[in-house]
Amino acid sequence: MKLFTSVHDVTDINALAAEALQLKQNPYSQQHLGKNKTLGLVFLNPSLRTRMSTQKAALNLGMNVMVLNMDKEGWALELQDGVVMNGTSVEHIREAAAVLGQYVDIIGVRSFPGLKNRDEDYNEEIFNKFVKYCGVPVVSLESATRHPLQSLADLVTITELKTKPRPKVVLIWAPHIKPLPQAVPNSFAEWMCKADVDFTITHPKGYELSTDFTQGATITHNQDEALADADFIYVKNWSAFEPYGKVLPGNEDWMLTNEKLKITNDAKVMHCLPVRRNLELSDEILDGPSSIVVPEAGNRVWAAQAVLKQMLESL
Repeated sequence: MKLFTSVHDVTDINALAAEALQLKQNPYSQQHLGKNKTLGLVFLNPSLRTRMSTQKAALNLGMNVMVLNMDKEGWALELQDGVVMNGTSVEHIREAAAVLGQYVDIIGVRSFPGLKNRDEDYNEEIFNKFVKYCGVPVVSLESATRHPLQSLADLVTITELKTKPRPKVVLIWAPHIKPLPQAVPNSFAEWMCKADVDFTITHPKGYELSTDFTQGATITHNQDEALADADFIYVKNWSAFEPYGKVLPGNEDWMLTNEKLKITNDAKVMHCLPVRRNLELSDEILDGPSSIVVPEAGNRVWAAQAVLKQMLESL
């Protein structure tokens, strides 16, 4: 594996999830792979789980880790070619990415969308230029359109906790106070459409995701219809794809509660975190037996470790 940006970079998602669970049982068994190898993590946006879990995964594999908060500690980057850099940008991404590739064996990059220009965001300009110029394998730590390490951890969690061969998995939109990217729901949908699950997406009208990510999913605006007999419920807010990046009025009643869980199959509730309590998800769910958000976050380590292991094996 030279690149990990989406489910399309994985030959067998079930095998990768199984490998993650094997590493969870024996975290330090592959330390020889990472000896004298360095992972560079480049963050252009905030991070808790992605940062800590990926560092932990690399250390488990015997790697050295360097972290750069590019948005705070690096030079302002220029992305456009052929420009006269007489403005606020100090370093071109061509040199920045290439130099980072001189220092590390694998690079992880995190870059959020601006939610202003859909074409610019969905073309993944920043991320793709890191891939183009760094010269080493690249793992996505979340991009403008996808969050594959999170989605792999979600698949690992469902694989680990499911009680039947083909569980019903529901992605449900939740309220929020500001526009959020579509990266997590895009990515989760993309992975679930390839997983051995019965997958449904439910959201208010106007929050349809790009069909590039939802082929094979059942999509409904009826929350009760979606939740009926669900085994896993993935809660996440996202802004509109069209009009791009907008929050539509109303829909506060979409927050999941214990009352709404009564029609499920004793469903486990998931969220990528961070979560705004009593806005996206109620206290009663987060503090109750249905929530698996903490072990889900714990599985971020093993998802990252499985990916880094395959990348190390390809070096």
